[in-house]
Amino acid sequence: MATQVAFRTCPLCEATCGLRLEIEDGRVIRIRGDEDDPFSRGFICPKGSTLGALHEDPDRLRRPLVRRDGRHVEVDWDEAFAEVERRLTPILADHGRDAAAIYIGNPNAHNFANTLAIRPLVRALGTKNVYTASTVDQMPKHVACGLVFGHPLAIPVPDIDRTDFLLLLGANPLESNGSLATAPDWPGRLDAIRRRGGRVVVVDPRRTRTAEKADMHVPIRPGTDAALLAGIARELFEGGADAGSLAPLVEGLDEVRAAVTSFTPDRVSSFTGVPRETVARLAHNLAAAPTAVVYGRIGTHTTAYGTLAAWLVDVLNVITGNLDRPGGAMFPHPAHEKQRRAPRAFRTGRWASRVRGLPEAMGELPVSTLADEIETPGDGQVRALLTIAGNPALTTPDAGRLERLLAGLELMVCVDPYLNATTRHAHVILPPPSLLEKSHYDLAFTGLSVRDFADFSPPVFERPAAAPSEFEILVRLAAIAAGFGSGADPGALATATLHAQVGREVADEGSPVHGRDPAEIVALLGAGGRPPEEQLLDLLLRTGHRGDGFDARTDGLSLDVLSRNPHGIDFGPLVPGLPDALATESGKVELAPMQLIDDLGRLERALDGTANGGMVLVGRRQLRTANSWTQNVPVLVRGKESCLAQIHPDDAARLGLADGATAAIRSASGAIEICVQVTDVVMPGVVCIPYGWGHGLPGTRQAVAAEHAGVNVNVLTDASAIDPLSGNAVLNGIPVAVAAV
Repeated sequence: MATQVAFRTCPLCEATCGLRLEIEDGRVIRIRGDEDDPFSRGFICPKGSTLGALHEDPDRLRRPLVRRDGRHVEVDWDEAFAEVERRLTPILADHGRDAAAIYIGNPNAHNFANTLAIRPLVRALGTKNVYTASTVDQMPKHVACGLVFGHPLAIPVPDIDRTDFLLLLGANPLESNGSLATAPDWPGRLDAIRRRGGRVVVVDPRRTRTAEKADMHVPIRPGTDAALLAGIARELFEGGADAGSLAPLVEGLDEVRAAVTSFTPDRVSSFTGVPRETVARLAHNLAAAPTAVVYGRIGTHTTAYGTLAAWLVDVLNVITGNLDRPGGAMFPHPAHEKQRRAPRAFRTGRWASRVRGLPEAMGELPVSTLADEIETPGDGQVRALLTIAGNPALTTPDAGRLERLLAGLELMVCVDPYLNATTRHAHVILPPPSLLEKSHYDLAFTGLSVRDFADFSPPVFERPAAAPSEFEILVRLAAIAAGFGSGADPGALATATLHAQVGREVADEGSPVHGRDPAEIVALLGAGGRPPEEQLLDLLLRTGHRGDGFDARTDGLSLDVLSRNPHGIDFGPLVPGLPDALATESGKVELAPMQLIDDLGRLERALDGTANGGMVLVGRRQLRTANSWTQNVPVLVRGKESCLAQIHPDDAARLGLADGATAAIRSASGAIEICVQVTDVVMPGVVCIPYGWGHGLPGTRQAVAAEHAGVNVNVLTDASAIDPLSGNAVLNGIPVAVAAV
């Protein structure tokens, strides 16, 4: 049989690399980087080569499972949805809408169909108990950008392709492939900075692969990044920083200057462990470079001062005049978005969690309190949980407690391809098609891309005739939650959703189709025979700022245009976007929101505290894993054991631990035993453990992962510890006791 070739964007991380797939007799026989992709230019990481293995994985679920008499048995799709209706309807009727909760996992951000379907599903559920992976990851950045720029998705990204000086904190893109800064081939892009005479500095408690590649590595006490950033800001203000030509668009410079006055080099040094000379040197480097950018990521967000750190990154970019200019921090403008953002008043805390009173942010509650809501009796107690592409039993704080509570729920429904640590407790599991059986467009990550780029990937294989698309699965769940029943026609529901969206678009005075006949637009969308989710995507593209406006522009973008360009379309480097990128009511960068200025006082009061000399825990990202689910691919787990606790030689000697020995590690939440790797890549006083492990539990069905089970580090993380402004979990800097077994 002749070899067929298909091109596809990798959906396994934020890098969005182009892939070239070779297919014979219905099987993927080879995957390489797509050298004709103008963004990734042939770059590929180990995960990208495994899409064929994931598609063929014998443990991947192909049919729904229903739990009966303690066992999961296969059923047909109608029976599975009927079981959801039979169990969910009385819970909502007897206990109210808040008796149901939904958890939305990280892979949904890589799935445009889910992104389009989840919001209607949440509305149909009508619950305030909405939880996502954002509050164990990037919620501080959303809140900070919402307060400063008016919109939680107005996130400036580092223009790494043109900068002269890059300061990274809590980021390890050589392992993560980048995050909140979408760019294939971070290694090559960092090399390019240095080749053109620029410099890269990495601040991290661990000498990561990224730090080893940098010009300078600055070790820092875990959880203290915000203080370092405030100290650098103070030094810059002392040197006369005033935002330069950006100043007319900025409010609050004087307030920020006054607020960081107490963050002197001596106090910051004592708190962070970074020498005072280094604090001054970093400030000088930022001020002196022709262009410079500060980029902070998960290591700075998952701390007690996560939102402050996220904010102070942007403060430094503003006061050095590097916001919204080439080589600095720039606002991406994806093709599917409108010409400018509409003004709005961003706020958090529109409601609070029932048990701990934690504030809402972006329509969701901190996942750190999900266990409280399940465990605590009373009105609104969570009795039913829906998870979509999420594994909270392994990936959320105090996971041991949450995992035990899942077993007692009256109903648990999971949209997931595996029987894993979370879904083993489900009453109904609804498996989505494989990654190669659905189309792909990066709704989320084009909005975080360091270059203006768009591409679309059609399905490589047809899904089985009886299997619904993931969009249809979520639409049917929404129909059940809304009271339409499990027998409602998903096609009719999807069509109604499309009509409603088109109606809103033609009513929008700023839309290129304002005033046109909705039936005409719907007919044009349906002319190509695309499924409903692709028609919705086409609507976004054609009414976006690059769109054809449904034939109003001859050179405009549409899904058909993207389909005719299988390697994607490169629109060029990012361009300045202010003030259109802002959504503040003032139309300016509001640099000194009162919530952040007040919280800076909390950090200032902590400066005089001293380290107690004990060990603290930090997490670790690994190149071959995508959170908790790629460990079932043999090629990604072969070789040396990688779920190890890294400990500095000085600590190992003090604790009586040798390389390869087993350590008992205990926190306020739980205890684990794990093999030790003695290495000087971590600072003294720090123990570093990767996350996403802990497989092989009874009732799971992941044979390869079970052979490489590893240890669940989130047994140690404390659900009571959160960043108060965003509700984000504190996953770094957790006090632990370490002892030899």
